[in-house]
Amino acid sequence: MFDINGKTAVVTGGTSGIGLATAKAFLEKGGKVVIAGRNEKRGADALAELKKVSPNVEFKQTDTSDPEQVKALIAFAVEKFGSLDIMYNNAGIGDGAPVDKMEDEAFQKLISINLTGVFYGIKYAAQEMEREGHGGAIVSTSSIEGTVGDPNLPSYNAAKGGVNMLTQSAALALAKYGIRVNTVNPGYIYTGMVNEQTLGKEGIDYLVSLHPLGHLGQPEDIAHGVVFLVENEFTTGTHLYIDGGYTAQ
Repeated sequence: MFDINGKTAVVTGGTSGIGLATAKAFLEKGGKVVIAGRNEKRGADALAELKKVSPNVEFKQTDTSDPEQVKALIAFAVEKFGSLDIMYNNAGIGDGAPVDKMEDEAFQKLISINLTGVFYGIKYAAQEMEREGHGGAIVSTSSIEGTVGDPNLPSYNAAKGGVNMLTQSAALALAKYGIRVNTVNPGYIYTGMVNEQTLGKEGIDYLVSLHPLGHLGQPEDIAHGVVFLVENEFTTGTHLYIDGGYTAQ
């Protein structure tokens, strides 16, 4: 088993929701964590919350659609904690419109963060892990929407489907270095973006109805899955669906 204790993890999109819950899980396992996000205020708030769990955590403001910022993020983690052992590419945005109604710029913006940003995270984390020579674990957040089409999510479907296949390609290329590459594929998770305030009670009830277990997931459900993918040393190139039965239908 890959022991998280003493290892360094970078978590993009780590200032709220799934990323924040996963950063906390890494810290509880004895890891050292750098969380990244675009919003400095939210980052400061998340950092203060995580410092209550462990002092071994830092925040770095980062736009993952910019390769130079991703490189700087990884260099920051190595400078602060001495290595890079775990990369969790979790940053992402949402947008919705049918393909014939979606604006070109909206499509490109989502792809730049949800797919190209994951590419940068995998690429530059792998280069650092190869340099250090002790393997590592890379996990990216995909989605049920990488497998199941939605008429109102063409850019999101395309990005998450791309993350799935990018992960399989990277897993094959990086296995010889002892670097494992996987995705976690959540169903709908109750977060700051998916709740009664953002979608209304009817919207939440509808999403609940899509999941055979009869409720939405919690960020901690996904965090546990990410920890499993990091710790299990015989798992690479796979997609872990944590979706309340959504894709079993």
